[in-house]
Amino acid sequence: MIPTASRFHPFAGRDLPWLVDAQAEHLADKVFLIWEPFNGPSQSWTYAQFAAETRRYAAGLHARGIAKGDFVTIHLENCPEFLFAWYACSRVGAIAVTTNTRSAQEELEYFVSHSCSVAAITQPKFAGMFRKLNLRWIACTERDGAEAPQTPRPSDTTPFEELRGDEAQAPVNTPDPMAPNSVQYTSGTTSRPKGVVWTQANALWSARVNATHAQLTKDDVHIVYFPLFHTNALAWSMLATLWSGGTAVLLPRFSASRFWEISLRHRCTWANVVLFTLRALEKQPIPEKHYYRLWGGAGDIGFVRDIWGIKTIGWYGMTETVSQCIASERTFRGPEFSMGYPVPEYQISIRRDDGSEVAFGETGNIWIKGISGLSLFKEYLNNPEATADSYDENGWFETGDQVTPLENGHVFFSGRAKDMLKVGAENVAALEIEAVILRAPGVMEAAVVGRPDPMLDEVPVAFVVAKSPGPDLAATIHGLCNHALADFKRPRDLIFVDELPKGLMDKVLKKELRARLVSRDS
Repeated sequence: MIPTASRFHPFAGRDLPWLVDAQAEHLADKVFLIWEPFNGPSQSWTYAQFAAETRRYAAGLHARGIAKGDFVTIHLENCPEFLFAWYACSRVGAIAVTTNTRSAQEELEYFVSHSCSVAAITQPKFAGMFRKLNLRWIACTERDGAEAPQTPRPSDTTPFEELRGDEAQAPVNTPDPMAPNSVQYTSGTTSRPKGVVWTQANALWSARVNATHAQLTKDDVHIVYFPLFHTNALAWSMLATLWSGGTAVLLPRFSASRFWEISLRHRCTWANVVLFTLRALEKQPIPEKHYYRLWGGAGDIGFVRDIWGIKTIGWYGMTETVSQCIASERTFRGPEFSMGYPVPEYQISIRRDDGSEVAFGETGNIWIKGISGLSLFKEYLNNPEATADSYDENGWFETGDQVTPLENGHVFFSGRAKDMLKVGAENVAALEIEAVILRAPGVMEAAVVGRPDPMLDEVPVAFVVAKSPGPDLAATIHGLCNHALADFKRPRDLIFVDELPKGLMDKVLKKELRARLVSRDS
């Protein structure tokens, strides 16, 4: 039995529009959002102005026929329009489907068709990807991301500004915390990504709990450069900032050369980091002073304290867990790269493959106990089998990750039990890549593993068994991958082999393939 939220929980009678409006009333003139584009002047919105914009766009969506329960695809790089649209959908009661802007045409077609989206909001350079899809309309921003030259908005799309209506006409719904609010597609062990459904209560839970773990206040200023279509930026950054009453400085994307200038100008106090951003910042001049008190990411990292004098904290979570279920305490120093301790809001079980719990110092599979629709996602969209299979008979959610707990209580990430790669900050399912390679004529088997990369942690490499291996087949495979997969998922190398190493039950021994890569590259 999967535990579900009852009517009595921390967000009874409340929804995401309630949070936006409550902060707008309480902190009307406080700056909530600062937009720092690569070209052009910065812009800012107070809490009251931001709330008003979300009402205006909710009115516009409603006028264009978007109703409660409709799915709307938001395919945008970082920009204020993303946030206006996402929160406007919440006001209407529509479900925002946020998609990775690096998606290939085939991936995007799947997201739109699987979610049954009725409309799409995108930017000029992506508009053509939506033309053949069965949508009522396509709205397009005037700005086209961070790069030049800019693509003009296609004439057959609706200008995004035309969705900006009269805020007095914005629909007002009775708060329903368990109503679906958003969908994010996440890679898993299936050949197609699964749509993770969040409720209104999930969004509020993420806002409150993430802000609590980082001990955020209204005095904090957060630099946001990870993509908003990911949980990290959308929830751990923006929702947490909204709950705390702080300020978010939004960038189109991460820029090592602009990081310190913007951080100092806005007196930023905290940031989310991953190893590739830290590696890039190492190459930049060190400022004489800064205002950072906290960076969150992989754990307590000694070289960050040594170089910049900033405390780092570790945390662990995923789209399905809504917020962090393991985290460091900000006030205490932990061991290098510790994710921290299990947090009070969840139950944690670390198990062997046979289901028994591991001993301290032993690596095991991490399972999470929470409440569906509140502290855990509501369901996988249109996939009840996958939803049921992700829980055991006692309602514990299987993460597919492996960790190692120590006797002092600290937990360390060990790897992915499921066949996943970590390319930069992106989770990539090996099976998704293999399924595309197997479409090539003459390919008999394919196995994808990660090759260590100094900037991206790892990149995909494919071992392929084929009837007629050679340059022509390699070109065909690369062409299929270019059409069907986002660029970060595409194999960096194809290695033709006579056979794949196999173990019991004909299982491919990917550990051996990784060892081959190491010996091949050395």
